[in-house]
Amino acid sequence: MEGLSVMDMIHQGWYVSYPLIIMSVVCITIILERLWNLGGIMTKTLHLARDLVSPLQQGDFNTALETSQADNKLPAGRVFREIIARQRDESPEQLSSLADERRLEESEGLKGAIWILATTGVSAPFIGLLGTVIGIIKSFQQMAVEGSGGFTVVAGGISEALVATALGLAVAIIAVIFYNYFNTKLERIDTAMTIGSDRIIDAIRIGRKEAAQAA
Repeated sequence: MEGLSVMDMIHQGWYVSYPLIIMSVVCITIILERLWNLGGIMTKTLHLARDLVSPLQQGDFNTALETSQADNKLPAGRVFREIIARQRDESPEQLSSLADERRLEESEGLKGAIWILATTGVSAPFIGLLGTVIGIIKSFQQMAVEGSGGFTVVAGGISEALVATALGLAVAIIAVIFYNYFNTKLERIDTAMTIGSDRIIDAIRIGRKEAAQAA
Protein backbone atom coordinates (compact mmCIF):
# COMPACT_ATOMS: atom_id res chain seq x y z
CA MET A 1 0.00 0.00 0.00
CA GLU A 2 3.01 2.29 0.42
CA GLY A 3 3.29 5.13 -2.03
CA LEU A 4 -0.29 4.99 -3.28
CA SER A 5 -1.58 8.29 -4.62
CA VAL A 6 -5.07 9.61 -3.90
CA MET A 7 -6.15 8.55 -7.40
CA ASP A 8 -4.88 5.04 -6.74
CA MET A 9 -6.88 4.94 -3.50
CA ILE A 10 -10.00 6.18 -5.32
CA HIS A 11 -9.51 3.49 -7.95
CA GLN A 12 -9.07 0.74 -5.37
CA GLY A 13 -12.23 1.86 -3.57
CA TRP A 14 -14.16 1.99 -6.85
CA TYR A 15 -17.31 0.39 -5.37
CA VAL A 16 -17.86 3.61 -3.38
CA SER A 17 -15.74 6.27 -5.06
CA TYR A 18 -17.12 5.77 -8.57
CA PRO A 19 -20.78 6.19 -7.52
CA LEU A 20 -19.79 9.31 -5.58
CA ILE A 21 -17.99 10.72 -8.61
CA ILE A 22 -21.06 10.05 -10.77
CA MET A 23 -23.24 11.78 -8.15
CA SER A 24 -20.90 14.77 -8.16
CA VAL A 25 -21.11 15.05 -11.97
CA VAL A 26 -24.92 14.91 -11.83
CA CYS A 27 -25.00 17.56 -9.09
CA ILE A 28 -22.66 19.89 -10.99
CA THR A 29 -24.83 19.52 -14.09
CA ILE A 30 -27.96 20.42 -12.12
CA ILE A 31 -26.21 23.34 -10.43
CA LEU A 32 -25.04 24.83 -13.73
CA GLU A 33 -28.47 24.30 -15.34
CA ARG A 34 -30.32 25.98 -12.46
CA LEU A 35 -27.83 28.85 -12.29
CA TRP A 36 -28.46 29.48 -15.99
CA ASN A 37 -32.26 29.23 -15.82
CA LEU A 38 -32.82 31.14 -12.57
CA GLY A 39 -30.42 33.96 -13.31
CA GLY A 40 -32.05 37.40 -13.43
CA ILE A 41 -35.63 36.15 -13.00
CA MET A 42 -36.34 38.17 -9.87
CA THR A 43 -35.13 41.44 -11.41
CA LYS A 44 -37.02 40.81 -14.65
CA THR A 45 -40.17 40.02 -12.66
CA LEU A 46 -40.11 43.32 -10.80
CA HIS A 47 -39.33 45.25 -13.99
CA LEU A 48 -42.21 43.60 -15.86
CA ALA A 49 -44.66 44.35 -13.05
CA ARG A 50 -43.54 47.97 -13.05
CA ASP A 51 -44.02 48.22 -16.83
CA LEU A 52 -47.54 46.79 -16.57
CA VAL A 53 -48.80 48.99 -13.74
CA SER A 54 -48.99 52.22 -15.74
CA PRO A 55 -51.14 51.01 -18.68
CA LEU A 56 -53.35 49.02 -16.30
CA GLN A 57 -54.01 52.05 -14.13
CA GLN A 58 -55.00 53.98 -17.25
CA GLY A 59 -57.42 51.21 -18.26
CA ASP A 60 -55.33 50.24 -21.28
CA PHE A 61 -55.70 46.50 -20.73
CA ASN A 62 -54.87 45.53 -24.33
CA THR A 63 -51.45 47.15 -24.20
CA ALA A 64 -50.75 45.53 -20.84
CA LEU A 65 -51.78 42.14 -22.20
CA GLU A 66 -49.48 42.51 -25.21
CA THR A 67 -46.60 43.50 -22.93
CA SER A 68 -47.10 40.45 -20.72
CA GLN A 69 -47.35 38.16 -23.76
CA ALA A 70 -44.03 39.48 -25.02
CA ASP A 71 -42.42 38.08 -21.86
CA ASN A 72 -44.13 34.71 -22.12
CA LYS A 73 -40.86 32.85 -21.45
CA LEU A 74 -40.64 34.51 -18.05
CA PRO A 75 -42.62 32.68 -15.32
CA ALA A 76 -43.99 35.96 -14.01
CA GLY A 77 -44.98 36.92 -17.57
CA ARG A 78 -47.23 33.87 -17.77
CA VAL A 79 -48.74 34.60 -14.35
CA PHE A 80 -49.37 38.26 -15.14
CA ARG A 81 -50.77 37.46 -18.57
CA GLU A 82 -53.30 35.07 -17.02
CA ILE A 83 -54.40 37.73 -14.53
CA ILE A 84 -54.78 40.44 -17.17
CA ALA A 85 -56.50 38.14 -19.66
CA ARG A 86 -59.20 37.26 -17.13
CA GLN A 87 -59.60 40.66 -15.49
CA ARG A 88 -62.87 41.36 -17.29
CA ASP A 89 -64.65 38.30 -15.90
CA GLU A 90 -63.16 38.03 -12.41
CA SER A 91 -63.37 40.11 -9.24
CA PRO A 92 -60.12 41.28 -7.54
CA GLU A 93 -60.53 38.51 -4.97
CA GLN A 94 -60.90 35.89 -7.69
CA LEU A 95 -57.89 37.33 -9.52
CA SER A 96 -55.89 37.05 -6.31
CA SER A 97 -56.79 33.37 -5.97
CA LEU A 98 -55.93 32.81 -9.61
CA ALA A 99 -52.57 34.51 -9.10
CA ASP A 100 -51.81 32.26 -6.12
CA GLU A 101 -52.57 29.12 -8.13
CA ARG A 102 -50.55 30.14 -11.18
CA ARG A 103 -47.66 31.35 -9.04
CA LEU A 104 -47.55 28.00 -7.22
CA GLU A 105 -47.43 26.16 -10.54
CA GLU A 106 -44.59 28.31 -11.82
CA SER A 107 -42.65 28.05 -8.55
CA GLU A 108 -42.84 24.26 -8.67
CA GLY A 109 -41.59 24.30 -12.24
CA LEU A 110 -38.63 26.47 -11.30
CA LYS A 111 -37.41 23.89 -8.77
CA GLY A 112 -36.34 21.58 -11.54
CA ALA A 113 -34.24 18.70 -10.21
CA ILE A 114 -32.81 20.41 -7.13
CA TRP A 115 -34.33 17.61 -5.03
CA ILE A 116 -31.41 15.52 -6.28
CA LEU A 117 -29.06 17.94 -4.53
CA ALA A 118 -30.91 17.38 -1.25
CA THR A 119 -30.83 13.60 -1.72
CA THR A 120 -27.13 13.69 -2.52
CA GLY A 121 -26.40 15.92 0.47
CA VAL A 122 -28.04 13.39 2.78
CA SER A 123 -26.79 10.15 1.23
CA ALA A 124 -23.24 10.94 0.07
CA PRO A 125 -21.67 11.03 3.59
CA PHE A 126 -23.22 7.65 4.41
CA ILE A 127 -21.97 6.16 1.14
CA GLY A 128 -18.49 7.45 1.96
CA LEU A 129 -18.77 6.09 5.48
CA LEU A 130 -19.77 2.70 4.10
CA GLY A 131 -16.62 2.66 1.99
CA THR A 132 -14.55 3.60 5.03
CA VAL A 133 -16.02 0.81 7.14
CA ILE A 134 -15.46 -1.76 4.39
CA GLY A 135 -11.89 -0.55 3.89
CA ILE A 136 -11.09 -0.78 7.59
CA ILE A 137 -12.59 -4.28 7.78
CA LYS A 138 -10.37 -5.34 4.88
CA SER A 139 -7.32 -3.80 6.57
CA PHE A 140 -7.86 -5.66 9.80
CA GLN A 141 -8.49 -8.87 7.89
CA GLN A 142 -5.16 -8.35 6.17
CA MET A 143 -3.46 -7.83 9.51
CA ALA A 144 -5.08 -11.00 10.87
CA VAL A 145 -3.88 -13.01 7.88
CA GLU A 146 -0.32 -11.71 8.09
CA GLY A 147 -0.30 -12.07 11.86
CA SER A 148 2.27 -9.38 12.47
CA GLY A 149 3.26 -5.89 11.48
CA GLY A 150 0.76 -4.06 13.64
CA PHE A 151 -0.59 -0.77 12.47
CA THR A 152 1.97 -0.35 9.68
CA VAL A 153 0.33 -3.24 7.84
CA VAL A 154 -3.10 -1.62 7.83
CA ALA A 155 -2.13 2.06 7.62
CA GLY A 156 -2.33 2.14 3.84
CA GLY A 157 -5.69 0.38 3.84
CA ILE A 158 -7.11 2.78 6.40
CA SER A 159 -5.86 5.74 4.35
CA GLU A 160 -7.63 4.30 1.32
CA ALA A 161 -10.80 3.88 3.37
CA LEU A 162 -10.72 7.43 4.70
CA VAL A 163 -10.52 8.80 1.17
CA ALA A 164 -14.04 7.46 0.65
CA THR A 165 -15.32 9.46 3.63
CA ALA A 166 -13.53 12.61 2.44
CA LEU A 167 -14.98 12.21 -1.06
CA GLY A 168 -18.49 11.64 0.31
CA LEU A 169 -18.27 14.72 2.52
CA ALA A 170 -16.96 16.87 -0.34
CA VAL A 171 -19.84 15.86 -2.62
CA ALA A 172 -22.38 16.38 0.18
CA ILE A 173 -21.04 19.82 1.14
CA ILE A 174 -21.32 21.12 -2.44
CA ALA A 175 -24.81 19.64 -2.87
CA VAL A 176 -26.13 21.07 0.42
CA ILE A 177 -24.67 24.54 -0.16
CA PHE A 178 -26.28 24.90 -3.58
CA TYR A 179 -29.54 23.29 -2.47
CA ASN A 180 -29.91 25.94 0.23
CA TYR A 181 -28.83 28.65 -2.22
CA PHE A 182 -31.45 27.63 -4.79
CA ASN A 183 -34.17 27.35 -2.14
CA THR A 184 -33.41 30.89 -0.98
CA LYS A 185 -33.38 32.14 -4.57
CA LEU A 186 -36.71 30.45 -5.32
CA GLU A 187 -38.26 32.03 -2.23
CA ARG A 188 -37.11 35.46 -3.41
CA ILE A 189 -38.49 34.84 -6.90
CA ASP A 190 -41.81 33.74 -5.43
CA THR A 191 -41.87 36.87 -3.27
CA ALA A 192 -41.19 39.01 -6.34
CA MET A 193 -44.06 37.34 -8.22
CA THR A 194 -46.35 37.85 -5.21
CA ILE A 195 -45.50 41.54 -4.99
CA GLY A 196 -45.88 41.93 -8.75
CA SER A 197 -49.25 40.15 -8.79
CA ASP A 198 -50.59 42.32 -5.96
CA ARG A 199 -49.48 45.49 -7.75
CA ILE A 200 -51.09 44.36 -11.00
CA ILE A 201 -54.39 43.48 -9.30
CA ASP A 202 -54.40 46.89 -7.57
CA ALA A 203 -53.64 48.56 -10.92
CA ILE A 204 -56.53 46.65 -12.54
CA ARG A 205 -58.85 47.88 -9.82
CA ILE A 206 -57.79 51.48 -10.52
CA GLY A 207 -57.99 50.94 -14.28
CA ARG A 208 -61.55 49.70 -14.02
CA LYS A 209 -62.54 52.88 -12.21
CA GLU A 210 -60.82 54.99 -14.88
CA ALA A 211 -62.56 53.06 -17.67
CA ALA A 212 -65.92 53.41 -15.93
CA GLN A 213 -65.46 57.16 -15.53
CA ALA A 214 -64.39 57.54 -19.16
CA ALA A 215 -67.50 55.67 -20.28
